[in-house]
Amino acid sequence: MGARGLWALLAALRAGWCLLPQAGYLHPDEFFQSPEVMAGDILNLQVYYPWEFLSSSPCRTVVFPLMTSGVTYWVIKSLQQLDVCSSCINSYTLLVSPRLLFTVFSFMLDYSVYRLAPLWEADPWKALVLLAGSYVTLVFYTRTFTNTLEGLLFALLMVLVSSRKSDGSLAEPTSSPLIGIIMTAGFFNRPTFLAFALMPLLYWAGLFVDSQKSIKTVINHLLKLVLCACFTAVVFITADTFYYTSMGLDNLYSIKKTSLLDVIGQLNEKIIITPFNFLSYNFNPHNLALHGSHPRVTHVTVNGIMLFGILHILAIGAGFKMLKKYIYQLLWVKAHGRGSPGLLVHSERSPTLLLFYFVPLAFLSLFSHQEPRFLIPLILPLVLFSTSQNRAVKWKHIIVVFNVLGALLFGCLHQGGLIPCLFHLEQLMHSPESSAHPRHYTLLFAHTYMPPRSLLNIRKRDTHIEVIDMAGSEEETVCQTVRQRANHFTCDDCHVFVIIPGTVRATITKCGVSFKNETLIFPHLSMEDPPQIPFLFSANWRSQLGLYILQLDREPQSL
Repeated sequence: MGARGLWALLAALRAGWCLLPQAGYLHPDEFFQSPEVMAGDILNLQVYYPWEFLSSSPCRTVVFPLMTSGVTYWVIKSLQQLDVCSSCINSYTLLVSPRLLFTVFSFMLDYSVYRLAPLWEADPWKALVLLAGSYVTLVFYTRTFTNTLEGLLFALLMVLVSSRKSDGSLAEPTSSPLIGIIMTAGFFNRPTFLAFALMPLLYWAGLFVDSQKSIKTVINHLLKLVLCACFTAVVFITADTFYYTSMGLDNLYSIKKTSLLDVIGQLNEKIIITPFNFLSYNFNPHNLALHGSHPRVTHVTVNGIMLFGILHILAIGAGFKMLKKYIYQLLWVKAHGRGSPGLLVHSERSPTLLLFYFVPLAFLSLFSHQEPRFLIPLILPLVLFSTSQNRAVKWKHIIVVFNVLGALLFGCLHQGGLIPCLFHLEQLMHSPESSAHPRHYTLLFAHTYMPPRSLLNIRKRDTHIEVIDMAGSEEETVCQTVRQRANHFTCDDCHVFVIIPGTVRATITKCGVSFKNETLIFPHLSMEDPPQIPFLFSANWRSQLGLYILQLDREPQSL
């Protein structure tokens, strides 16, 4: 099969696996930074609003959630209201519709690679196969992360600044307004976008120097960039201010027009600028420690390898060679007093691509909180670098095995029972029998990732369903809560379910309670409570890689 056919096959796999859907649960942020919030706002469902979206601490722009999950939820809501389908809103559509939109958006990454590959001396179709076959593209770029949007905006920025003619010569730098819009949008999406945008902007500025344009032309381009950036910022600030405050047009007209300074002061009290709040929070080391502190070398030594495998190692090796080369050149220049090593030489593509990769990596490594998903935008320069000069060809078997294992781990196994569990519970609570005779349900989750309540499809007016998230609580705390629920049923038709991984199933047996129903969902891998290797080779191995739904009995177990 040729490279084009292989890419088409991998592209179909990306779309098809999204529709299946993927059961792996990567990180709570894939739900709680967009779909969960929009499900509450647009579909009026019971959800959990994360602290970043509370009016008391607004750190996330609402524009991108509205444009992505918000649009998809508005569509399925409209279809249901128009009786196009009677049950458009269910756990499947709530999960898949935003993911499907992100999957469609992910092909912007493929377009960017196709456009950029010839400019950086790489084969377009080989680069597309390497991109489409990466589990980062198959899994992370089909999820509703702000990091996914950051990667797509970074890709578009690289396309805009890489201006070359078909013969390889430099073209006139253009697209100043679009660059300004993307810069601002990326900053409001995630302020870390500035780390990714630094090298593309320096490269773009270098094009002006090489093209020897007049000062007037340069100023004209910069003015367009700044004006469009400012206009885009006003749009984001206005949307966020209206969302997080009660400020409306009436409030604007009611501002006392005593003096210009007073008007500015009153507006300043109301205006919400989410990136500044985000930076203020994250520059506090104590706040970052609440989310987990990591060694500064985690991105370079762990996360890069976890995401990109041998490609990251090849880039590090090439980076050391490049650094050694330029140090030698600097010493030679110092000794002989002539020549120029020049790091940003447009005729030398590989060093520049390495800078596109390592400069953002270095900036992100300055922060103590380091998660793998923060690096997913770097897949673009890494793919271009790896396919130029056919660097990745001799490692293709290792690359294939690595990505198959990564896709299985993160797309299927990692917390993989939680989403099917929510699907199961949603069907149970919305079954015809439950609808005819309303029952009270208590769902107690322990030692799982935070369950997105939106997938349970519970209306805000429905008060007969209670969700308790005990996260990684200690054994005694979990048992105390379970015993309390088992011994104090508040109604004749109350149902209490305990959802817990198989690796801590023994904890519940020590609580002195009995269960009348037990459902095992397979597979489910909890890295916080990993299975013991010997148990994986026992007859009971499925329970170690499963998630249990246990229904409490009314009577406590006799001891």
